Amino acid sequence: MTFTNSDLRSYRHNRQDWVVECLSPHIGAVVHGLDLAAPLSVPATQDIRELLLRHQVLFMREQMLTPHQHRDFASHFGALHIHPVFPTVPEVPQAIVLDTAHNDLRDNALWHTDVTFSPTPPLGAVLVARDLPRAGGGDTLWASATAAYEALSAPMKQHLEGLTALHDFTRSFPLSRFGRTEGERAHWMETRNSHPPVEHPVIRVHPETGQRAIFVNEGFTVEICDVEPEESAALLAFLFRHVARPEFHMRWSWREGDVAFWDNRITQHYAVDDYRPHRRVMHRVTIMGDRPFGPAGITAS
Repeated sequence: MTFTNSDLRSYRHNRQDWVVECLSPHIGAVVHGLDLAAPLSVPATQDIRELLLRHQVLFMREQMLTPHQHRDFASHFGALHIHPVFPTVPEVPQAIVLDTAHNDLRDNALWHTDVTFSPTPPLGAVLVARDLPRAGGGDTLWASATAAYEALSAPMKQHLEGLTALHDFTRSFPLSRFGRTEGERAHWMETRNSHPPVEHPVIRVHPETGQRAIFVNEGFTVEICDVEPEESAALLAFLFRHVARPEFHMRWSWREGDVAFWDNRITQHYAVDDYRPHRRVMHRVTIMGDRPFGPAGITAS
């Protein structure tokens, strides 16, 4: 499946009563006219999936979903993930609570792809804004890892396409922050033992579109495998800086009730931490994915 950019900044969906507003040349679109609280038909589900593949992250303004509606919408796109660390909404364990009044969320304020410490990282995630800082701020940025890949030189692409990298739970969830009490330390050790480091291809092939994307991130990638430590550090530093270039980004300013749905396989995101000491509360439901593979058929170990 291939996509070409339209010359139109916005267009009407050809099968639904939706207007799609493109936010940048590479990533992001607002879908107007879509009510996520209403029952979602099979054709509408497929149309949303196709828009996600085209735009990589979709936004729906002021939906005001309940946690149960939030979970039910996400469940149309796959089985749902239970996060091993973050707290969850009572009675809706699939919805994690990202609340700066109660959680240390520094791991969100850097470029990352969710849960790549898993052998099967998530397909995507659905984020709902619940309580926003009174003084403003708290935007989220998304980066297109496919656009970042396409901007690499041909020799660099060739070099990276045969490599794998190690992703480690402890990089964003260190014991020093998540093991402050005896109970927290016991839970951390259990989680660490059940999530050992995994290898993923440095360049991932999207399983539905065939697009290639950079698949290392500051949140969880700790080294390039089977190369010297200095070479690994230099390559990762270059790739982290490269993905962080603004040419590949879009920025979303939240309103309460807004919903974002992104393709976690080929994007990275960054939650801007510019609103302290004010509070920010978000709920996220994460959709389980498959085992990544690279251009040479490389998969996780």
